[in-house]
Amino acid sequence: MKTWISIICTGVLALAGVLSASAQSIYDFKVKAQDGSEVSLADYKGKVLLIVNTATQCGFTPQYKELEALYRKFQDKGLVILDFPCNQFGEQAPGTDAEIHAFCTGQYAISFPQFAKVQVNGPDAEPLFTWLKSQQGFKGFGGGTKAQAMDKLLSQQDPDYANKPDIKWNFTKFLVDREGNVAARFEPTQSMKFVEAVVGSKLF
Repeated sequence: MKTWISIICTGVLALAGVLSASAQSIYDFKVKAQDGSEVSLADYKGKVLLIVNTATQCGFTPQYKELEALYRKFQDKGLVILDFPCNQFGEQAPGTDAEIHAFCTGQYAISFPQFAKVQVNGPDAEPLFTWLKSQQGFKGFGGGTKAQAMDKLLSQQDPDYANKPDIKWNFTKFLVDREGNVAARFEPTQSMKFVEAVVGSKLF
């Protein structure tokens, strides 16, 4: 009897956790800046956010150039790009937060906010990214050579990878509208021209 009661209680608590997570607002989250200080995402209320997990030694790293161009184009319209370096995918974001920032500003002249390095999957995942994944799951890499390569790579690691909401690789992007809704998720294989078009639709 006690076993069944404990199972039921555990299930109820788990359900309550899921419900509270789904009801949570992005503006409830706090993240860590590079200098270790705490930043509340409530500071970005009313802005359109593009939240990205990045890496400095990835085949997708040149997207930094396109992200900076997007930011400069739409910054005055209310776009903010939030950059979270992550070393979980092929260990392609080595170095300290300061070293990563120096690389990004020196190589790509980024001017959008860059935060402390995080994990985006697993038990130590940054809560913000756990919530983002609950709002927008994985829907595929699309077509093209890069998409096929990513599918082949991840299928070898986990044949069931496509059925999980986990972030699959560096430069996955989440678009948050002015009301705080997670409006879209873009995989790294998605054309930045398409990303720009969708971002623009939320700004005007």
